[in-house]
Amino acid sequence: MTNESQEPGAPRRPVEDEVDVVAEETQKPAKDEKKDKKGSFWKELPVLVVVALVLALIIKTFVIQAFYIPSESMENTLLKNDRVLVNKLVYHTRDIERGDVVVFSGVDSWDGEFQMEEPSNPVAAFFRWVGTAFGVVPGEKDYIKRVIGVGGDHVKCCDPQGRITVNGVAIDEQSYLYPGNVPSDKFFDIKVPEGRLWVMGDHRLVSLDSRSHQGDPGGGSIPEGQVVGRAFVIVWPFSRATTLSIPDTFAQPALALGGATPMLAGFAGAVPLVLLRRRLVRKKR
Repeated sequence: MTNESQEPGAPRRPVEDEVDVVAEETQKPAKDEKKDKKGSFWKELPVLVVVALVLALIIKTFVIQAFYIPSESMENTLLKNDRVLVNKLVYHTRDIERGDVVVFSGVDSWDGEFQMEEPSNPVAAFFRWVGTAFGVVPGEKDYIKRVIGVGGDHVKCCDPQGRITVNGVAIDEQSYLYPGNVPSDKFFDIKVPEGRLWVMGDHRLVSLDSRSHQGDPGGGSIPEGQVVGRAFVIVWPFSRATTLSIPDTFAQPALALGGATPMLAGFAGAVPLVLLRRRLVRKKR
């Protein structure tokens, strides 16, 4: 191998020296590229953080939100300081069902089951808002209860065995009721208005639920429109991670007869009218 740039008579440069020079020239730009990449990453990091927060807030607002359990009212199904995920889309595809565990807003209606001090400054208020949005701290006006009756249901306490009845059918609550609690220590007998829900906590002795608001508009029931979504899984602590399914007692077919009664009554009233009309037509002929 010859070096075309080498002057005649000059001593020949070793091939190894040429290789080293080329290697040095190729390595320097690579180091510069690494520096540029590092600088670019730190410039893009704030943008990535903002985009991540925006996407998280969109998901929280419209799809799924984490909620913090602040009280003992749903023990032992949910313990204080548990975190649950709430599905906000499910009730756009199906109706709210008996047995669902729902989160709803009590703004301008129910008093909180616990009290929180107001933030001392705007910065503290902002961080509380962020914490509430991501389920790190509780929302003072958010409640979580189990749906016992839906619009049109006749919910009553109690039958001779001390059980709550829905449309005359007793429900067996032993699978979720707090140990040692009775279904209710308060009497109630209500026809749930359409578009509203009768809700109760699983720890009946400490839960301020529909029973405690029977003097309010709706007789203690809450509007369906205030429901944020359905709690479907416990995500924290990991040792308690589990799904929140509807208890089997709410699958009794007889419970739905209350909602079907008006339609059945309509058919029952229509049949005689149809038969009477047929007789009159035959007489005229």
